[in-house]
Amino acid sequence: MRISVHASLDAIDPAAWNALAGADPFLSHAFLHGLERHDCLAPHGWYPCHLVAWDAERPCAALPLYVRDNSYGEFVFDWSWAEAYERAGGRYYPKLVTAVPFTPVSGPRLLTAPGHEAAAQALLGRVRELAAELECSSWHALFPEESALPEFDGPELMRRQGCQYHWFDHGYGDFDGFLGSLNSKRRKEIKRERREIAAGALTIEVLRGAEITPAHWRIFHRFYCLTFARKWGSPRLTLPFLETLNDGLPDVPVLFLARDGAEYVAGAFALHGKDTLYGRHWGCTRQVRQLHFELCYYQTIDYCLRNGLSHLDAGAQGEHKIPRGFEPIKTWSVHWIRDPRLRAAVRQFLAREATVVDRFVEDLGQHTAFRRDPDHAAPSTEHQDVDE
Repeated sequence: MRISVHASLDAIDPAAWNALAGADPFLSHAFLHGLERHDCLAPHGWYPCHLVAWDAERPCAALPLYVRDNSYGEFVFDWSWAEAYERAGGRYYPKLVTAVPFTPVSGPRLLTAPGHEAAAQALLGRVRELAAELECSSWHALFPEESALPEFDGPELMRRQGCQYHWFDHGYGDFDGFLGSLNSKRRKEIKRERREIAAGALTIEVLRGAEITPAHWRIFHRFYCLTFARKWGSPRLTLPFLETLNDGLPDVPVLFLARDGAEYVAGAFALHGKDTLYGRHWGCTRQVRQLHFELCYYQTIDYCLRNGLSHLDAGAQGEHKIPRGFEPIKTWSVHWIRDPRLRAAVRQFLAREATVVDRFVEDLGQHTAFRRDPDHAAPSTEHQDVDE
């Protein structure tokens, strides 16, 4: 077995990489290599240095890896760690990060072929050696799926908890069945919000894969850039990157577009996974009441129900998702810090933070939009709201 470091996925056969990555669209060769090829990474401080373990001439394990000179686009916030370390005379950047750039989606992070678990563990040793060689302060694995956490056990590895809000299909059947699982107040609010959109002049289009033309991508990319402009940010995903998704990931991209006559006024972008729809970005040219909720939540929930997807991951943050049928879940990250003094301080911080997150998630779980009866998730359309 040998381990190699790659500043690009150019040298890795796409089929061999995808055999390790599985069905996760964000870890696919097309997605990660597309970010590299189409100028999405370096302008924002993401420099690939992927680790690959080889069995003869075939990859048997891989660790997606980036050198970072900042913490933007990670969604696991360590700015306070960096500030404290640098005020104490240390240098926090550069650091190493295992993640999907700009994507707070949980999934595999240590990619392993069956029977090659030892090679995967060797990569975890190599990444710490690489941190010393490159004079990096630390290594961070962001959003590993919970079932994979045992892969990251070790006395110097620290786990961090976070919280997101996801939607799950509990056997609703259709959107009315989903509404039937909600308490009366929330059900009425969602119907009222959807009626506002239905009563307007907008037409909603849902396009998947080859149905998305270059013109549609140009329209959506404009919306995407406008969102960053309003927030004084810099858009990460380039138009060429979006335009190549259809080729590298057929039937995976999905656009939800709102049109006023011949003019498109808003859009949301998602990826269709094995059993999950991943809602990613949204933008608009003008503000329309309830349109964000319609495109990003209600249309995507309906899409899941019509296409047999059991799970909607609509992105990070957003407690406003709770009254719309989303549920709080824990997310995870794993951290290794080279300096034992900073490591000890962060370990103490994470212990305190975990208690707060546990209580936060538990409290949110008591305030979901669902009915309180034991079978609240069962489809039911026997009720009739007064204001229907």
